[in-house]
Amino acid sequence: MKEQAIDLPCPICASTGNVKMIAHVDEIPYFGEHTQVTILCHDCGWRQTDFIPAEGKKAGGWSMVLNTEEKLRARVVRSSSCTVSIPELDLHVNPGSNATGYVSNVEGVLNRFQEIINMVERDLSSQFRDSSSEEREPLMEQMATLQHMTLTLANLGGPDAEPITLVLLDPHGLSMILHPDAEERNLTSEELETLPVGPDPAVFSNDDLADSS
Repeated sequence: MKEQAIDLPCPICASTGNVKMIAHVDEIPYFGEHTQVTILCHDCGWRQTDFIPAEGKKAGGWSMVLNTEEKLRARVVRSSSCTVSIPELDLHVNPGSNATGYVSNVEGVLNRFQEIINMVERDLSSQFRDSSSEEREPLMEQMATLQHMTLTLANLGGPDAEPITLVLLDPHGLSMILHPDAEERNLTSEELETLPVGPDPAVFSNDDLADSS
């Protein structure tokens, strides 16, 4: 794979001439041929990765109940336009302006949620130390909720585990859970109107992709 210069300013530092693109064509089982495209700026370090399927995709949602350890190894393709959630724990990650795509497994996705939980716990602990006695009760309730989330994620696949559902909602249809028990559905009109779509894609031509592969 080689880098190719593209005639675009960096969306973060606005520099020109040092923004590069790397395109890699690969085959993901059950997902088909896709091109992994990474746009990066060598001046400020900004990077954006996304996936472009060889065949057109439609907006869609994927879900799978996580009730066995085996399902934690299922592969997940998450594009920069995908919202990831666990409804039972009220956990949601929406694509922001700097969202990037990735290929991982279910356990890797759950680890990303755990990192967010840990970050919020550290912030609450700091607030707790600096708060008055009257302010501490709601903080303790929030911390107990986060601890319940951590225990639920840690015990998945165990004999007394509380089943949870991993949900992907992608208006661009580029995300997928690769497992026989995963369920696919169309997005509702309300979801299409309200779901965020992540960062604006970088503009490049098919010739650029072909030259970089």
